[in-house]
Amino acid sequence: MKRKANRKSPIAMIVSISIIILIAILGSIYYKFEVAQTATEEKSVEPNELENKETQNTINEKEEPLKPQSGNGDEPDSAEDPSSSSEQPIKEPAKETPPATEEVELENGYIVGQKPATEPTFVKGVLIANKKNPLPATYNKGEDPKARAAFEKMAKAAKENGLELVAFSGFRSYEYQQTLYDRYVKRDGKEAADRYSARPGYSEHQTGLAFDIGEKGREELWLTNEFGDTEAGQWLAQNAHKYGFILRYPKGKEEITGFMHESWHFRYLEGELATKVYEAGVTLEEYLGIQ
Repeated sequence: MKRKANRKSPIAMIVSISIIILIAILGSIYYKFEVAQTATEEKSVEPNELENKETQNTINEKEEPLKPQSGNGDEPDSAEDPSSSSEQPIKEPAKETPPATEEVELENGYIVGQKPATEPTFVKGVLIANKKNPLPATYNKGEDPKARAAFEKMAKAAKENGLELVAFSGFRSYEYQQTLYDRYVKRDGKEAADRYSARPGYSEHQTGLAFDIGEKGREELWLTNEFGDTEAGQWLAQNAHKYGFILRYPKGKEEITGFMHESWHFRYLEGELATKVYEAGVTLEEYLGIQ
């Protein structure tokens, strides 16, 4: 039995050695294959890494703040500076900030520090004299003939209704208005005087187109709002527009006109404008859109 085992032993050894050699050969082939595959993958990764680096550099350049193009450090108003090179990046336009509304300081309706007028103000062809639009001190045309003729026609119509109207105050010069205003300020104070008496240059009487109207025989009511309650005052308020006149300072409009209600103060307007203002039920400022 021992002899048979010894005979088979060399064959088994040869088989074992062959297997070992085969494994070694296969291992060597597999090792060479893995090395070659790894080298190929490393070479294919290099271009991608380079591309990624270039892309990142481009992103970093875009994120850098744009420098002003002008020499004084101010950014240009437009999105593209025409004087810059085409290679320079286009700058986004800055957002415009709306200009702040300039605040005007007022004193009893007058603009503080307003310069004297050099020319009269016309709005839609209408001569304006109010607390915001003064007349030049040299404006001295006297009483307007058309306004006087219109009043006489109106007074004649009123007389036919048993009412005798009197225009007791018409044109006033700059100098005379100064005298009146100073007198009222001395008597009642500046704030009170500014409600019923215009400062020189701001009076409608200087235009020659305004009349203070009362009733003959009722002089005690002249320059009082009680006149508006009389038959003559009511007729005048309802019919003056037919002759080109408007009640210039109506009730409840002091914040707009700048002056208290005056039932006796009427302003002449040419054409049909007086009727249009009357029918609209507004002041001259409101009708003309004067701020």
